[in-house]
Amino acid sequence: MKTLKIGTRGSPLALVQAETVAARLQADTPGLATEIVVIKTTGDHVLDRPLSEIGGKGLFTKEIEEALFDQRIDLAVHSFKDVATVLPDGLVIAAVLEREDARDALIAGPLQRIADLPPGAVVGSASLRRRAQLLALRPDLEVVNLRGSVQTRLGKVESGAIHATLLAMAGLNRLGRPDAASAPIAPEEILPAVAQGAIAIEVRADDALTRPLVEALDHRPTSIAVTAERAFLRALDGSCRTPIAAHASLEGDELRFEGLLAEPDGKQLWRTQRRGPVAEADRLGRDAGEEIRSQAGNAFWL
Repeated sequence: MKTLKIGTRGSPLALVQAETVAARLQADTPGLATEIVVIKTTGDHVLDRPLSEIGGKGLFTKEIEEALFDQRIDLAVHSFKDVATVLPDGLVIAAVLEREDARDALIAGPLQRIADLPPGAVVGSASLRRRAQLLALRPDLEVVNLRGSVQTRLGKVESGAIHATLLAMAGLNRLGRPDAASAPIAPEEILPAVAQGAIAIEVRADDALTRPLVEALDHRPTSIAVTAERAFLRALDGSCRTPIAAHASLEGDELRFEGLLAEPDGKQLWRTQRRGPVAEADRLGRDAGEEIRSQAGNAFWL
């Protein structure tokens, strides 16, 4: 069997995720050889501007997907929240690994709650989703653009350059740095990004060798939950310029879903919830998105 080439971004977190996938593949297929191929993406090149200013979905996946098409790699490992809602023809998500903690984490030294931040505190974040929800809770905060690796963003707080930032708890856990979090943030305060905490593995649809190996890694409960979240995003036709959040979880044969759309300044938020059979995950997410789109009105997207 040939060496399977695994494409990934080069950040410490992306490499940990790719190594996790390699280990899982090798555990399932003893003797399988893998090679991690680092690919720099548009999102990695441009760090001085918010993501919303440099393009739509796919900023962290486009070049990796091109490598898949060119057969320079056999599979791609993504943070699922970075993956566009509609994949290029010929590519599929063959597996989703079991989700880590989907919550955001507050990074604010000894301060444990957003309510504890001092008046006018400076919070660094490039995420419009986080910005909108922060400002909805605390309109007095100054939210400034902050991009870079997890280590870079932690360093900004530690140096005192900013009062706080928000990071995905999943990333901190995977990097062995849960201690860096002042506290996880309850979804009731800050709802996570669509598919936050999930790792997606993308392959060529017609790759008869790689696809079955990858499909064996799929964690069905995570896959179902993320299906509902991505259906919600797709119904809203969300881009990186639209603050959208969603989280779904399974309780036996029932799926619980919550979704949110916000104005970028946080002055208005629309929320909805759904409960229903796991077999209807796509429909539940889509229905929730259509409801919120109707509430917000089409003018929101003009």
